[in-house]
Amino acid sequence: MFRRRLLLALLTIAASFYAVSLVQAQTVPTDDEVNAIARKLYCPVCPNTPLDVCETQACADWRAQIRDQLADGWPEEQVMAYFVEQYGERVLAEPERSGFNSLVWILPVVAVALGLFVAFQVLRSWRRSDVGSVETAVPTAPAISPETRAKIERELKELV
Repeated sequence: MFRRRLLLALLTIAASFYAVSLVQAQTVPTDDEVNAIARKLYCPVCPNTPLDVCETQACADWRAQIRDQLADGWPEEQVMAYFVEQYGERVLAEPERSGFNSLVWILPVVAVALGLFVAFQVLRSWRRSDVGSVETAVPTAPAISPETRAKIERELKELV
């Protein structure tokens, strides 16, 4: 009976250590998890450089901060909101899709649609003008008066 209790106690302790090690292993974020968030942020110091590829010490510190925040259980949205709060919306690789920033998403679509419409109209007008110009494609020779013709021939003879 004592052996069973001792064995049961040892198994319980071993299971507890195993469970704790699993929880600790899950809370340490991988480089891929950190870079997935860092890829969506731009370096506030270096212009046009994503945080995941920036080589400055500041960016390395910010990636470490992301790792710490993920280890503390912060979701991705909270980490992103923290950086926007600290450095402004300029750190976002992809602007928010609301308010004035929605123009960034709407204007390219409108511009492409307008360009396609204009191209369609131009091609259609060219096609119409080509059909009508077939009949008048042969130019008519301008009429030269006999006096002008005689004058041109006299001047050509003088040159020879």
